[in-house]
Amino acid sequence: MDKLLTQFLAIADAGSFSRAATALFITQPTLSFNMRKLEETIGAPLLERSSRGVRLTRYGETLYENAKLMRRLYTNSLSAIADQQRGTERGLSIGSGYSWWNLFLRDMVIAYQDEFPGSPVQASLGNQLRLMDQMLSGDISLFLAHEIDGLSPSIGCDFVPITRVYNAFFVRADHPLLGAPRSHAQIDLYPRIDSSLTESRHERFFDQSRRRKRVETVFDGRHSAFCSNSLAACIDYALATEAVLAHTHVIRDDFVRRGLYEVEQADAPRQSVAGIYVLKERRGEERIEDLIERIVTAARTVLPPWPPSENTPADEQNLSPALP
Repeated sequence: MDKLLTQFLAIADAGSFSRAATALFITQPTLSFNMRKLEETIGAPLLERSSRGVRLTRYGETLYENAKLMRRLYTNSLSAIADQQRGTERGLSIGSGYSWWNLFLRDMVIAYQDEFPGSPVQASLGNQLRLMDQMLSGDISLFLAHEIDGLSPSIGCDFVPITRVYNAFFVRADHPLLGAPRSHAQIDLYPRIDSSLTESRHERFFDQSRRRKRVETVFDGRHSAFCSNSLAACIDYALATEAVLAHTHVIRDDFVRRGLYEVEQADAPRQSVAGIYVLKERRGEERIEDLIERIVTAARTVLPPWPPSENTPADEQNLSPALP
């Protein structure tokens, strides 16, 4: 990919010339000179400096979105060629939250490798915004997550819905919240644990009107006492304190084995859709479509299908909170 476009993207992502220069291992004067050269070539101002850093002009925004697409296509082409050279065309590179990996994706991956012996698998587990970052960088082909509220259409992703889930609350066995239905106001009296840590660098994934605001995910709406991208650390904290761990309800059986129990909610639980994120330009690729079909098929063995039937009771949709 063109060197100047690569440097331009680095500045836009970093938000400053100095941080971009450090990441690129070049001097700041060289980077500034190259950006003036790029602006002269395009014939429009692309960057505006201020005391808060660098922001894109409207011309810069247009170039940024298209240059990201060019970078993805270039990276994907290199990856495909490398796979062919290694003879690993059947390899997988996917991302997932812990819930989906534990519930069905792990078994799907093992079955895939039984079908295609020797096929390498790269599985990245973690925060949905980190997984988005990895997919846009070409590190993974797709990922499973909750639908991300407020995602910018310019990202260029398709979302394939799989099921509907609700936000549950988990606490240790002797917690005062257990034993009776609790309102959200009662639950909010206790410290909150967040296993979906937000990072300011991910603000670029959202509409411009939201970029200067704190990134909000479907399960995030208040200050947390403890945040970690490590679910194991969050579980340890919940077992040692009276803090409440908010997480997808489908993980409750695994949490029970670890000593955490679901709080019965008196109020209607907050619901969201879970599914697969994949780049639009990769739709139609045989391997990608085959992987999506395998994931959907595996998910439907343990989760209610999407869309749920209008006549299906809530408990059969696996949406009713269960007592420990």
